[in-house]
Amino acid sequence: MASISQLRIASFLSLCNNSRILLPSLRSINHLKKKSPSSGSVKCRPIKCMAAGTETPEQTQVVRRSGNYEPSIWNYNYIQSLKSDYLGESCTKQLDHLKKEVRAMLDQEADPSSQLELIDILQRLGVFYHFEVEIERILGNIYNNFDDKKKKDLHTAALEFRLLRQQGHNVAQEIFNGFMDESGPNFKACLSTDTKGILSLYEASYLLMEGESILEKARYFTTQHLQDYVNKHKNKNNLLTLVSHALEFPLHWRPQRVESRWFIDHYDKRHDKIHVLLQFAKLDYNMVQAVHQEDLKDKSRWWNNLGLAKKLPFSRDRLMENFLWTTAFLHESQFSYFRSVCTEIYVLITTVDDVYDIYGTLDELKLFTQAIERWDINSLGQLPEYMRLCFFAVYNSANKLAYDVLNKHGIDVIYYLKKSWLDLVKAYTKEAEWYYSGYKPSLEEYLENSWIAIGVPLVLVQDYFGVANSITKEALEGIENYHDLIRCSAVILRLEDDIGTSSHELARGDVPKALQCYMRESGGSEEDARKHVRKLIGTTWDKMNKAAAGCPFPKDYIRVALNIARMSHHMYQYGDGHASQNKASQDRILSLLIQPIPLTSRDANV
Repeated sequence: MASISQLRIASFLSLCNNSRILLPSLRSINHLKKKSPSSGSVKCRPIKCMAAGTETPEQTQVVRRSGNYEPSIWNYNYIQSLKSDYLGESCTKQLDHLKKEVRAMLDQEADPSSQLELIDILQRLGVFYHFEVEIERILGNIYNNFDDKKKKDLHTAALEFRLLRQQGHNVAQEIFNGFMDESGPNFKACLSTDTKGILSLYEASYLLMEGESILEKARYFTTQHLQDYVNKHKNKNNLLTLVSHALEFPLHWRPQRVESRWFIDHYDKRHDKIHVLLQFAKLDYNMVQAVHQEDLKDKSRWWNNLGLAKKLPFSRDRLMENFLWTTAFLHESQFSYFRSVCTEIYVLITTVDDVYDIYGTLDELKLFTQAIERWDINSLGQLPEYMRLCFFAVYNSANKLAYDVLNKHGIDVIYYLKKSWLDLVKAYTKEAEWYYSGYKPSLEEYLENSWIAIGVPLVLVQDYFGVANSITKEALEGIENYHDLIRCSAVILRLEDDIGTSSHELARGDVPKALQCYMRESGGSEEDARKHVRKLIGTTWDKMNKAAAGCPFPKDYIRVALNIARMSHHMYQYGDGHASQNKASQDRILSLLIQPIPLTSRDANV
């Protein structure tokens, strides 16, 4: 077993806890000024900045960029004031009662088609995790008795395929051969009138693994017919709503927590809804949200005590948005520790990213990268004071996680945590060198660096230790070498981020993003570039589906990697949902973290 001394934890680390990390006393950085409330303009300004340990009366004038980020609208006092009516024994008793009724429905349903329909509704309502044993048993029986020659309607066949693949069962794409023309490689034209079946096939096609041509044809066929259906039907109905929703993003690309909030409202309007399921979903959603609020308040105290937002006002103060990401990765109540670890990582990545993208000079950035490589608190003498703050925050957070892992599993993991941070800041340094030299990379060169610079590899390395119940040699090799699951998740977030934020980042002086790299290489328009990047996102999803099916990681970790990609679609759908604090971003936070779903008198009496 590794000794604690191997972790190289500073002596003051033993005094830190989840709500406070002690830092060496540092002089206040009075020269950092509040930013303009305008987030659209970019300003450069001379700042008097000195390296710690080398101060002289003669101060060097350094011109620094500014993102002019707005202060967070979700301040500390507001977050601490959050209260929920859905914590307590009475809610737990009611949920347990409803859970028994729903479990009885699962146990009593004998028809396989009806079982599939019920499981699909439970998944979309976001309450499937309460019945994992029952769902695994039902789907296991269906898989073990699977007969691809048995005649089924398109909807049932596609739903069965999707649910079995989601569960990890190896179902071949050839089950759809019966729906294709005997004389050609296309799906039968007569299927075009079966909109429900086509919608199910469309959703199933997004579980495509790289190289599956039948599912590629299914995706193209169904997309065309569903778009025609939307164009021809203007009067809203249940099916039209589902089709429009699916064409926006397929179910496989949607984060579960976000989807359940939408689907609960949709299901409430259906005439065929089962009231017990609806009430159970609403109550569960609100109770989980109440746990999220407590988690958020805890991290708000940590962030407030850390003090980086006040001492480094050039950086984005986005605790709320960073926390929101984590609730989409694993939303269930029992993953509070995971959300705590993940939120710290996300907040610190955001801060360090702004140091490299906006504030630091190239010489300072190289010094910071060297400090991360040394990982030694006794060799920070040349770092400017603001960088010392960042280093200590990163150092304490990583060593605290390493201590937790050593304490729980008896394994020293500081190497993996340090390496992931070093890989990130090296990628940041390369981007800074490109910027200061005016170098314009090719799209391939840009992506080879930027999938690391987006921060996902670091997040997923550290998240593994926040979620794994046991640590295996194979998994450690996977995170050290950035398994394709990690890489694909990172590429998708990178590309979605570029689509949603590239214009703002270029305006403040960032390096060209994927869109600009493609436009320069191809001579195409911005619309051409967006289409190309969207295509790259689709093919990367196909690769990630394949990677997820054969990786050494636990199921919950795979969910995290997939949900990072899923949440990227959601966060950047209407621009920069991570930093802009626009109306779409505010509404998202309100519905997912702040406002419970109203319960009607009918709900209360179920």
